[in-house]
Amino acid sequence: MSIEQELASFVTHTRAEDVPQQAQHVVRHILRTVIGTAIAGAHEDGVSAAQKVYGTPAQTQSARVLVHGTRVTAASAATINGLMARSLDFCDAMAPGLHIGSSLVPAALAAAEMAGGCSGREFLAALSVGAELASRMNLTEQGYAGLDPTGVAGVFGATAAASRVLGLDATQTRHALALAFNRCSGSFQSNIDGSLAVRMIQGWVAGNGITCAQLAQAGLTGPENFISGVYGYARLYAKAPDFEIAVGQGLGTDYQVLGTMFKKYPSCGMTQGATELALRLQKAQCIDAADVGHIEVRVPAYGFKLVGHDFTLGENPRVNAQFSLQYCVANALVRESSTLDHFRPERIGDPDVLTLARRVRVIHDPALDAREHTSVALQVTMTNGAAWRNALDIAPGFPGQALTDVEHTERFAACLSYAARSDATRRALHERIDSIDLCDDVRELVDLTLPDH
Repeated sequence: MSIEQELASFVTHTRAEDVPQQAQHVVRHILRTVIGTAIAGAHEDGVSAAQKVYGTPAQTQSARVLVHGTRVTAASAATINGLMARSLDFCDAMAPGLHIGSSLVPAALAAAEMAGGCSGREFLAALSVGAELASRMNLTEQGYAGLDPTGVAGVFGATAAASRVLGLDATQTRHALALAFNRCSGSFQSNIDGSLAVRMIQGWVAGNGITCAQLAQAGLTGPENFISGVYGYARLYAKAPDFEIAVGQGLGTDYQVLGTMFKKYPSCGMTQGATELALRLQKAQCIDAADVGHIEVRVPAYGFKLVGHDFTLGENPRVNAQFSLQYCVANALVRESSTLDHFRPERIGDPDVLTLARRVRVIHDPALDAREHTSVALQVTMTNGAAWRNALDIAPGFPGQALTDVEHTERFAACLSYAARSDATRRALHERIDSIDLCDDVRELVDLTLPDH
């Protein structure tokens, strides 16, 4: 059996009960996270534009847009919902920058709606195999070389989940994944330039997952050797022929989705460590931002390229702030916290935060390159010469410093509070997600996101 056939068989035949409890626990956290961020991000920049383009009403092969309730084609619903889920950059992720859930969940939900329903147990299986496949297709920092991991590896997860919900057989699923291979795309330049393309890529990945599954189900074929071929994924993207062996090792027993991280703060994963250090120093020293002389943040090359550039408000202040160490550190010190509200465009321009941000210098420290992905050192020097320094290797929320279940609950509550949703809605969604495997029809999740719930 080829590696392509092996992966397709895994997607098609793995049952929910085959997935280890620890992996199921992570997948439930992914589901909760994405439902929360989609509700919170339903009216953010880019959503109305996407609705104008993708919002044509549809009655057949259709699905609803979360929160808004508009019924459009399933691929369009997945696209809009994926964009919404990524808008606040508070969703799950995986080093070195793969956002699985915000495409996976919208694709699976849209497929469930298009199919006329899906049991919670089958939905959990679809999310599990999709998340695991995307995790296995994930590459290294060097492998991506500036490509957006979400656009490259994430599309396999969304396609796998949609294929499973739609009931594709193993051969059809292999073709769907092969078609998805031809949709790998995206650049981190979108993030660095503070563009809305960051969230649009997430939406495209979700929509492509539906489209690839539909095309394969209808009989369209993809390249048989999309991983192992001379121009397959292993050579074009992983740039390592042995990837075709590694991607299948431990399949079905060793779940790589356990490497998922969940953000403690609503900004890029590469800002989590510096934000944490700034808050620790603030708590310990009661720093008055007005008395800060300068701040130095040392990070590895990958983080420096992605979030180390000078902060400007630009056309999209939220995106620029989400991907700026200068802003995130200054915000944490001035406001003594880091919340969704702090990334509203009208709050980002606060003069006190901007003044301090200009005193933050971000430096690439080669010594950190050989350490953990999120290694960071922070030094705050006051105008009187006093200085405090702290460092960490693993940022909060990453494997090794995982969030607690209580923190996950608090994150979800923060998202629904940001969207001004009721406690009753929050409780209903939380309980349904916790018991998703017992749900008769997961379309109930879409119902619960609508405003009258």
